[in-house]
Amino acid sequence: MHIGILQTGYAPDQVAEKHGGFFTLFSTLLDGQGLTFSNWNVVDMEFPESVTAADGWLLTGSKHGAYEDHPFIPPLEDFIREVHAKELPMIGICFGHQIIAQALGGKVEKFDGGWAVGHHEYDFEDMGPVALNAWHQDQVVSLPPDAKRIASSDFCENAALVYGDHIMTMQPHPELPNPVIRTYLDVRGPDPSYPRPLIAKAEEMANAPHDEPQVADLMANFLKAARAKAAV
Repeated sequence: MHIGILQTGYAPDQVAEKHGGFFTLFSTLLDGQGLTFSNWNVVDMEFPESVTAADGWLLTGSKHGAYEDHPFIPPLEDFIREVHAKELPMIGICFGHQIIAQALGGKVEKFDGGWAVGHHEYDFEDMGPVALNAWHQDQVVSLPPDAKRIASSDFCENAALVYGDHIMTMQPHPELPNPVIRTYLDVRGPDPSYPRPLIAKAEEMANAPHDEPQVADLMANFLKAARAKAAV
C-alpha cells in the first residue's frame, strides 16, 4: 500500500540532522508494515495532483496553527474534504489531527491549560492506557459532526478521533520516540515561552516506556482496512 505523506511543516534542523525529518520519522515508525511512502511538502504548496495519487494519506505535525492564515491551509482543507467525501484512507498526527477536524467542521484553538510536552498517557478505546510523547498547545475543542472520539486524557479530551472507518487522527506523536523527544527538549527546552517546571518534568520522564509499536500497528492496520474497503 502506497502512503502519501503530506508534510505540513519541518522538524527543527538539529532534530532532522540527528534523526531525520518528518518523512523519515514516519517511515521509520511504520517500517515493516507493508507500506511504501512518497512525500509532498504541502507547507510549500507542493500538492498531489489528485486524492488518488496514493492509496492513503498521512498528515504530519507543524509549528503552524490550523486557524492561522497560511497559503497552504485552504487547499489542504479542500484536499481533506475530498478525501473524506470519497472515503479514502487518511491519518492525521498533531497538526494533521487538528486541520482535519477544522476542515470537516470542528474547532481548534489554543488550550487555556497550556502546553503538553513529552510523556503523556491516553485512554484509547479497545486498547486501554497508551503512553506517547506529545508537543502541543493547540487542541481540537469542538468535534466535527462526523467525528467519534476514540481516545482522551485528563489534559486532552479529544486526543484521537475517527471519521467513519477511513480517517483516524491523534494529537500525540507516535513518530517521536524518546531519543527524538530528548533532542526536541535540547533544542526547544531553553525557550522561555515554555514553563520551567513543564520542561523539567518532560526531561524527568524522557526515558519512560512508551507504546509507539502498538500505535504503529493500529495506524497501519487502520490504513490497510480502509484501503481494502475503498477498493471493493
